Amino acid sequence: MKEVIRPKSVAQPNGPYSHAIKTENFVFISGQIPLDPETGSIKGKDIKEQTEAVLKNLKTVVEAAGSSIDKIVKTTCFLKDMNDFPEFNKVYEAFFKANSPESFPARSTLGGLQIPKGSLVEIEAVAIN
Repeated sequence: MKEVIRPKSVAQPNGPYSHAIKTENFVFISGQIPLDPETGSIKGKDIKEQTEAVLKNLKTVVEAAGSSIDKIVKTTCFLKDMNDFPEFNKVYEAFFKANSPESFPARSTLGGLQIPKGSLVEIEAVAIN
């Protein structure tokens, strides 16, 4: 059994995918970029602002699925430029410490990528349901 998750408080998908798919045991969250849900445009001009917006979108989607940030077990992070890694990492660390203080999820980070709409960052995740 699977359930499609499409919260209205996050910008709607630009292609044939769902924000998340909820199964009996897991929530698979599609890559989130820093889209403003009202305008559909990129929110933030630098890696710090964009990472904050992405993490806010990620939190909205995981909560819409009935899970939470502290139940995220794996993230995959995509950066346009690996030179942004130190600033990205600071925002990411602060977010997960505030929302999941006991542990960080497993993570992979890839860089040097073209991300939709010219975003500097994209994050996908898997959470326990």
